[in-house]
Amino acid sequence: MSEIRILPLGAGQDVGRSCILITMGGKNIMLDCGLHMGFHDDRRFPDFSIICKDGPLTPYIHCVIISHFHLDHCGALPYMTEVVGYNGPLYMTYPTKAICPLLLEDFRKVTTDKTTQQGPYTTEDIKNCMKKVIPVSLGQTVKVDTDFEIKAYYAGHVLGAAMFHIRVGQQTLVYTGDFNTTADRHLGSAHIDRCRPDVLITESTYGSTVRDSRRARERDFMAKVVDCVRTGGKVLVPVFAVGRAQELCILLETYLERMNLNVPIYFASGLSEKVNTYYSLFVSWTNEKIQSTFHQKNIFDFKHIKPWDRSYVEQPGAMIVFASPGMLHAGYSLHLFKKWAPDEKNMIIIPGYCVANTVGSKLLLGQRRFLFDGKEIEAKMQVHYMSFSAHADAKGITQLIRQCQPSNVVLVHGEDLVMDFLRGRVQDELKIPCFKPANGETIIIQTPHGVPVDIEPGLVQQLKEETADVNRSEKRTKQMRGTLIIKDGRLRLVRPSTAMNELGLVHHAVQFHSRFSSTTNIRPIQLISLIELLERKLNSNDNEIKHRIILISDNLLHIDNQQLRVSIESNGDIDIAWTLNNELLGQQVSSYIKSFIDQYTSTANVITISDSAASPDPM
Repeated sequence: MSEIRILPLGAGQDVGRSCILITMGGKNIMLDCGLHMGFHDDRRFPDFSIICKDGPLTPYIHCVIISHFHLDHCGALPYMTEVVGYNGPLYMTYPTKAICPLLLEDFRKVTTDKTTQQGPYTTEDIKNCMKKVIPVSLGQTVKVDTDFEIKAYYAGHVLGAAMFHIRVGQQTLVYTGDFNTTADRHLGSAHIDRCRPDVLITESTYGSTVRDSRRARERDFMAKVVDCVRTGGKVLVPVFAVGRAQELCILLETYLERMNLNVPIYFASGLSEKVNTYYSLFVSWTNEKIQSTFHQKNIFDFKHIKPWDRSYVEQPGAMIVFASPGMLHAGYSLHLFKKWAPDEKNMIIIPGYCVANTVGSKLLLGQRRFLFDGKEIEAKMQVHYMSFSAHADAKGITQLIRQCQPSNVVLVHGEDLVMDFLRGRVQDELKIPCFKPANGETIIIQTPHGVPVDIEPGLVQQLKEETADVNRSEKRTKQMRGTLIIKDGRLRLVRPSTAMNELGLVHHAVQFHSRFSSTTNIRPIQLISLIELLERKLNSNDNEIKHRIILISDNLLHIDNQQLRVSIESNGDIDIAWTLNNELLGQQVSSYIKSFIDQYTSTANVITISDSAASPDPM
């Protein structure tokens, strides 16, 4: 029995630092290689020492698959490849490959010490890392190695996000990364085939939550924004540069045009302009509405949203600012929070998940006093959490599990209590074994597999014909016989004639004979009596199989389409001939014919029976 081993180096009973090592069919595959935003030391990286204490990782990992460009899924990639050491293949989609280096460089700038110039990795590391990337298209099956292939499926979530189906030999696994089963204003919903993998590894970020409707959230968001700006307040919306930023920008742009409100809107991220260019380039990854109207209007060409300038931070009056990053752990969003938090007229709306230990997470937990650079700041501004997260909720996760129909489910990228809730639901409602390994904990899932065999259609038809005369009320199993061929790694069951034609072999048949000699001359006319005896014996109620007896000539008959032949020689001897696969039938007929001869031979005559295996004699 084969097995699949799953070892989380990150995202095990935790959100952040996604990095899952799986072993299947003798291949070690790393799924994502992200950062933990709640730490600023080496704990932000996956613990690569679990794989190898010293030296490069190349001998231990066959390939790395990146699901999307968010830093908690790809942020540690240059560190792994260029600092720890890995020269093997990296797989990601085309949009992920295009946008990933922008976010990595932005993170490098923010985290590099200005005095020592020490950072997690260099710009050159990022460039060398991306040279190892092999881009993958949606629906494309990529052959990584002999009997090892991967296939990407649309995941929603962000531009270019993909779920990956992995097959090694007969073992299969699906890794969802982050996904969203609900379409939004710029992306479609995740979808996957009913591929029935041995294991489904799924995120569980919102595994205990069922969200309200998207339209209700949008109305609430706009109402709070408008109420704040009408009183002269500033609205800070911390977002990542790609994803929810574009979603909320589309929402604001559409709403303000309709309401004819003149409020300055800024995007405080140096990546915004570049990223919007990539949205235009990869418009085929957006939803159907944007694709259908793109030739008339580029929805990512925002008219009312302007680039941010540092001087605007002291500018009086109302404004709306989208600033990255989304968890307030660094960058523009944290800088603006420090400036605007003491004013109760201002507002912060956190639209997505915040990892533990980040400022965003502490705000949502109720903390209002913060110490920055030795100075305490009290947050008097209004704080709201409005989930525009692009993660699937509990309903969406179970929907994907039902669609995928896995044999086992493994939960990652979620908090421990949330996983407990979701695991109970999967096991109770879906009746599927479910696991939630912690970081550094290996789980082993047994994957019993049969051996798939392609059967020649002619062989199936032959079996149907052989069972056509069987009464349907009779319960018996009919065996399918053929020749097993191994070719190109596949097994095929074919008719012997097909196998010989493909292999260029000449057909030879070994025929067995049993001859009954008698001193009494049995005339050919007595063949009729012999037929009656055989029909009575062979087709009695005790026999499951009914045989057909065909009279060929005055002294020759065949049983079951020439599979067994009975002939009466001129001297009265009776010869029975059969092939190896009719051995049982040959023995039965021999026994019946012996009793037949006894009826025509006097008790004084002695019947001699000689059984011999003849040399090969084609029938």
